Amino acid sequence: MGFNCGIVGLPNVGKSTLFNALTETAAAEAANYPFCTIEPNVGRVAVPDPRLEVLARLGKSAKTVPTFLEFVDIAGLVAGASRGEGLGNKFLSNIREVDAIVHLVRCFEGEATHVAGPVDPLRDAETVDTELMLADLESVERQIESAIKRARGGDKEAKARLAVLEPVAEALRAGRPARGVQVAAELRPVFRQFQLLTAKPVLYAANVEEAAAASGNAYSEQVRKRADAEGAGFVVVSAAIEAEVAQLADPVEKREFLETLGLEETGLARVIRAGYALLDLITFFTIGPKEAHAWTVRRGARAPEAAGAIHSDFERGFIRAETIAYGDFAACGGEQGAKDAGKMRVEGRDYVIRDGDVFYFRFNV
Repeated sequence: MGFNCGIVGLPNVGKSTLFNALTETAAAEAANYPFCTIEPNVGRVAVPDPRLEVLARLGKSAKTVPTFLEFVDIAGLVAGASRGEGLGNKFLSNIREVDAIVHLVRCFEGEATHVAGPVDPLRDAETVDTELMLADLESVERQIESAIKRARGGDKEAKARLAVLEPVAEALRAGRPARGVQVAAELRPVFRQFQLLTAKPVLYAANVEEAAAASGNAYSEQVRKRADAEGAGFVVVSAAIEAEVAQLADPVEKREFLETLGLEETGLARVIRAGYALLDLITFFTIGPKEAHAWTVRRGARAPEAAGAIHSDFERGFIRAETIAYGDFAACGGEQGAKDAGKMRVEGRDYVIRDGDVFYFRFNV
């Protein structure tokens, strides 16, 4: 099960530097966290989770296998992309294929020439949002025209499509993204079918200079306020620092370098975790002598779906799930201690997965 975040932004905002740091970090840690480049612009990185190491130690597992998130480096957008400027349709189609958007905004002065003149993160964010909304509006209006003709003939599916498309078009014309439109629960599947660019969840990443990596700066504060107003995610990151950290193979040396900058962890770790949360994903674990393994499902998934994330046979032949909460597993010193303390539960098909659950699935095929 793959989940991915597309890194978008104007040219010269640090997108490629951030993406390269992500992939170099993953490659440097390949001994513990296998890395693969699916395409030249797609990197698969481990989601940092200290619980995995604790579980591996308690379970005496030979190795750990983290859960992963994919990041896609999408070529820089320019004003007019919705009309074909720059990479135009290719840029827009690449965004359409990702699950969420990491919107990198330049919040630093420097020698690299900004494509739009003086540094202005709010202007840059507005440029990207406008192009995405214009592209969505063109698509929505075209589909409304088609649906109206079919709805006149009594087509129920077309009527349902119109019930979604018309309020979305109204929002886009007013300069509001599709993700802010309230859609009835029964129409959410219809809404998702349109794959609207502005329906995707957004994480604003403020790319700051080295000195501002720990606390941000006046530019990043502007971006934070915008993100708060939109209900979007927000992180501060210094792509230049991340590129330096990615070159350090020694964990001790890396930690000392971060400490000199007043940082407890890399900005990349924050970006990865924020992207994971943005997609509303949770982690569950399986523990054994061979490996301690982290797995990903969407929040709200039930036990058979979690079993299916491991293997389709597990879902098809699901019988029950033996479950221990991470906190109980750790507090009781492992599986046997949790069992002795009565902390293991037996759950059926309707059990909704909780973040941190440790599972042993019973199945029969």
